[in-house]
Order: sequence, then structure tokens, then C-alpha cells
Amino acid sequence: MTSATNQEKIKIMTLQNALDHFINLESKTTEKSEIKIYQKFIQILTSLENCDLSDAEIQSIEQQLDGFGLNSNSTKNRKYFTRTYDLFQNYLKDTFALTTKDYYTNMGLGLGASFGIIFGIVVLSNLERSLGISFGIALGMLIGLVIGRNLDSQAKAAGKMLL
Repeated sequence: MTSATNQEKIKIMTLQNALDHFINLESKTTEKSEIKIYQKFIQILTSLENCDLSDAEIQSIEQQLDGFGLNSNSTKNRKYFTRTYDLFQNYLKDTFALTTKDYYTNMGLGLGASFGIIFGIVVLSNLERSLGISFGIALGMLIGLVIGRNLDSQAKAAGKMLL
């Protein structure tokens, strides 16, 4: 075989190829958890195609997708695709500052709840312990929600949010 024939067999993972791959995987499965992760990939890849990215940025994203080995014929499970989705999402966030919808809101709620527990124990200790912790969590989540929504709206206005 010639190298041209080998290159034809090895499919480069472009955005469209990745999108087709996940649409194909979604149509072949009946498990809800697998369908859910495939739909997340489909949504993010569709958003990337609609983004205003330069050719160099698209090529970088396609190299990252190719590095995941998504087009290999071996069977991959839901856990592999979930881990790959998280890695891909972190790559987009770190490299291009692209975030998914409600990224900062979800992060703000989680951090707010965590800091709210500490706030409830330390500051609201004069109340009954469980009541102070409850108020602390609620207050922390409220503050986290406000900050997260603000950051999400800034990312959307700057065109850095994938819908």
C-alpha cells in the first residue's frame, strides 16, 4: 500500500468529522447516560462551527480532537467520553477562554456553598449550629449565583460563550 492510501484510511478528526462521529454514536445507543454525553459533544461541536474562529484556532482544536483518538474503532465506554468531554471543555476554556452556558454560575454556586459552610460555622456560630450553617450555605450560594451570572453575562457579551 502507498502512503496516500494509508492517509485515506486514517480519517483526520475535523470538527465536522467529530460531529458526524457523535451523531452516529448517539443513533447507535439506547442508554440514556451515553446519549447525554454524546449530545453534550454534539452541542459544543455545533457551537464551535458557528463561532468566529480563525483557521489556526480551528486547526488547533482539530489537533486536540485528533489527540483524543475518538475515531479509533475500539469500543469506548461512557466513562471515557465523559473524561474526554471534561478535558476538551477545559482545553477550550484554558486556550481560547471559551466557556459553556452557565459555566460560571455553576462554579459560583459550588464555591458559594463551600465558603458558606465556613461562614456559617465561624460567623454565625452564635445561632444554633445547624441554623448557622444553613444560613451560611444559602448566603454563600446567593452571592456565588450573583457573581456567576455576572461573569456569564460578560462572557456572552464578549462572544466567549458556547451555547
